[in-house]
Amino acid sequence: MTPAPLDTTYLGLHLAHPFMIGASPLADDLDMVRRLEDGGSSAIVLRSLFEEQITLAESGRIHEMDPHESQFAPALAAFPRPDRYAFAPDEYLEHIRRVKQAVRVPVIASLNGMTAHSWLTFATAIEAAGADALELNLYKVVTDISQSSLEIETEIRNVLVDLKRAVTLPVALKLLPYFTAFGHVAHQLDEAGADGLILFNRFYEPDIDTAAIASRAKIELSDHGELPLRLRWAAILHSRLHCSIALTGGIATPTDGVKAILAGATAVQIVSAVLRHGPAYLASMRDGLARWLDVNELTLDEARGRVDGTQDTDLAERASYIRTLHSWSARP
Repeated sequence: MTPAPLDTTYLGLHLAHPFMIGASPLADDLDMVRRLEDGGSSAIVLRSLFEEQITLAESGRIHEMDPHESQFAPALAAFPRPDRYAFAPDEYLEHIRRVKQAVRVPVIASLNGMTAHSWLTFATAIEAAGADALELNLYKVVTDISQSSLEIETEIRNVLVDLKRAVTLPVALKLLPYFTAFGHVAHQLDEAGADGLILFNRFYEPDIDTAAIASRAKIELSDHGELPLRLRWAAILHSRLHCSIALTGGIATPTDGVKAILAGATAVQIVSAVLRHGPAYLASMRDGLARWLDVNELTLDEARGRVDGTQDTDLAERASYIRTLHSWSARP
């Protein structure tokens, strides 16, 4: 039997298969970038360049505040010094150029910020450096209790509209899931011209150190427990949106990769599994999908979105919730 072809289109880019390395330090080194391509990554997503780096380099300010002014210094003291970032803005552009020369697969840059200010114009420099697409990671935990969800959603949409006017390269938005009506947000961004949505950005929650009586930052590799939320929303949205859908987070095994495709993912971004097993694990993900498709006599297009969530109305979701709770037993 001839293996089913795995090539796909993500953000308008032709990929040999759906599995790629996600934004991470793994793509900082050119030798590792080549190993990722040899290991089977269908595209290379670079680590994020932060809004704070860009504005500090351009104007000496962070969120419109001068870190050298005494009134702002305490609030800005926790931000890293410029020399602690992996790349300065100009170095990031040069890194894009070098990665483009080092590999044949598409190279996707990433910007990470929380406001709609002038730092976004840096996207034009990223396009000029040769990136094939851009991820926009709008990571913002809103602690201002006077700010409404509508304000936040409108700001995100406006950022996207402005960015699409400034560049011609494809733009994907990497989002947190914590919206009152995430489906509506996704639809609005799709209508506003997003080329893709990435489900989901991880929410890095600090722990509490009981000895120091203080919060403590922590980061852990993702595992299977993070996957169901992403599968659910991909299944609900994939046939309702025009844009690409990528999943990231919780993709730990080839079976997880198959689940992502069945839920409707166009592409699957992997970091933690590669950190655990090495770059060749991307080929294992690809080959696992190929074997599953052959066993089930399906093409990639036939498998994608086969577990359809669009028939699940609010009442069906509620009924499933109640059935799930009643399936539990108090007996050990």
